[in-house]
This record gives sequence, C-alpha cells and structure tokens, in this order.
Amino acid sequence: MSNEQTDAQRFAELWERYAPRVQAYALRHVDRDDAAEVVAETFLVAWRRLVDVPGDPLPWLLVVARNTVANHHRSRHRARLLSDELARLQLVAEHRPTAADVVVAERDALLRALAALTTHEREALLLVAWDGLAPTPAAQVAGCSVTAFKVRLHRARRRLAGVLQEVADDEPAGPASSAPRPAALSLLSQEG
Repeated sequence: MSNEQTDAQRFAELWERYAPRVQAYALRHVDRDDAAEVVAETFLVAWRRLVDVPGDPLPWLLVVARNTVANHHRSRHRARLLSDELARLQLVAEHRPTAADVVVAERDALLRALAALTTHEREALLLVAWDGLAPTPAAQVAGCSVTAFKVRLHRARRRLAGVLQEVADDEPAGPASSAPRPAALSLLSQEG
C-alpha cells in the first residue's frame, strides 16, 4: 500500500468517525449552513496537516473547528462593519452642500484657475482685484506700461474665465456647481 493511499484511508476514517461530532460542535456556534462550511474547512485543514493530527484526533479537530468558527465570526463582523461604513459613506455622499461647502468649492476652483495662469497674468489680476490698484499704479508695480498692463489684465481675465468654465464643466451638476462664484466674478468684472 502506498503512503498516499494510507493517508487517504486515514482521512476517510477521520471523516467517517469524527465529522458528525465536529458538525455538532459547529451547530452550537453557527447556523446550519455555516456549520457545514465549518466542518468542510476543519477537515480541509486536517487533510493538509494530516501528519499533525494526533492519535486522539477529536480534541485537535475541535480546536481547528473552534478557530474556524472564530474566523467566521470575525469575517461576519468585518462584513457588518464594511456594510455600515458603506451606508455611512452613501449618506455623506448624498448630503446637500452647505454654504461652507459652496465657499470651499469656489475657493478651490478659483485657486486652480489662478494656478493655470501665467505669472504675469496672475500678477495683473491680483494687483487689481486683491490689492485694489487701478491700472496706472498697477502698471508701475508690474514694471510695464499702462497699455501693456491693460492687455495683460484683459488676457488674464479672459483666460481665468475660460479656466473657471472648464472647472465648472468638470463639476457634477448640483446646487454648489450652479451657484455663482462671487470671488471669481469680482476678478472678472473689475473695470480697468
């Protein structure tokens, strides 16, 4: 008789003699469907570690079954936690934006739009909108003629409007995306 046949015979004897007892143990800890799974997993471990199964295998098999039940409970617990977290995330994702959300979205869009401008365009816009300078003193600060500054400012406003439109087109439709952007509008509408 080969060693493999001996292992198969030993495993078959373990199954016939102890499977009902392992199932009875499992049924005390989990429902009927899960008990069948616990028995199957227990005997899978027994097959893989057949050389480790002692002469009196029942206590060893019940320890494996207990560990399998514990793994099952942990898996169920993790599944419940995941389900609860997904439900929470869904509620968060469905919330209506608050005024603060709108302000944050506007600020983010404006900062991204400003970052897309050249250094000269951004400087022209900020000298007028942020620092409150008229074109003549702003041209002095920028180190260029008033005409050149007005051209920079015009190009900057036109480019900013285009970038803001791209950002708005990328946002999902909703109350926050359809709201006007006061900070951005002030940069675009200033005279000069």
